[in-house]
Amino acid sequence: MFEGKVVAITGATGGIGRGIAEMFLAEGAKVAISDYKTCETTGKEIGASAYICDVSVESSVQKFISDVEADLGEIDIYVSNAGVGDGNGRYVGGGSNEGWQRSWDINVMGSVYAARDLMPKWVERGSGRFVITASAAGLLNQIGSASYSCTKHAAVSFAESIQIEHGANGIKANCICPQYVRSALTEGMAMAESSKDGFLEPKDVADALKASIEKDEFYVFSHPIVHEYFKHRAHAPDEYLQGMGKLKQKVGRPFGKPKST
Repeated sequence: MFEGKVVAITGATGGIGRGIAEMFLAEGAKVAISDYKTCETTGKEIGASAYICDVSVESSVQKFISDVEADLGEIDIYVSNAGVGDGNGRYVGGGSNEGWQRSWDINVMGSVYAARDLMPKWVERGSGRFVITASAAGLLNQIGSASYSCTKHAAVSFAESIQIEHGANGIKANCICPQYVRSALTEGMAMAESSKDGFLEPKDVADALKASIEKDEFYVFSHPIVHEYFKHRAHAPDEYLQGMGKLKQKVGRPFGKPKST
């Protein structure tokens, strides 16, 4: 299914991005990985082409895409995986303006910049797949980090917009919504909450993405319980909010160190 396909992935030095890269490589795809700092070592280790891309800067995203197209050919699958998390401090709305803006620029605009470049090409040729790594927080909430929750909700909505606006043009979108996965973003995170539903490995998320693509499913639920929580939120929103409030009192602030994926 992926033999010979050109796949470009952001935020792929480690974690989910690397796991997805390894999955596509195993399936015979030509894979380009990028990170805001060098990812040459990862590229050599897994056999992928490596690039530098700061997804918060539109010109950097454009260069990544154009370089991949020049080196490997037209991009068939773009995985917008780069992400960043930060905490509120004591109060919701806390944190610096710069931190909030950084979350928006990386978690949302990184996908917008890529789609702005790729969609006209994909619509013209009638195919393409855009994958966004959102989070369970994009469907539910991340206690202790309103900036993460807000921007991941926006990321989910943008993925939905791609599917709604361009599905008829032959373009597919996938939205990955995991809970906790071992990565730089979750390093140092308190384990009490994550252990409840399982702390997955990046390979688990990559395998879930592959399965969702094969089944032609939009959402990627590597943690199946997230789907159940999502349905509960839609069915009983007040009960859901009350439950999350109780969870907040129980676990405090579980979000980890502010790091990029």
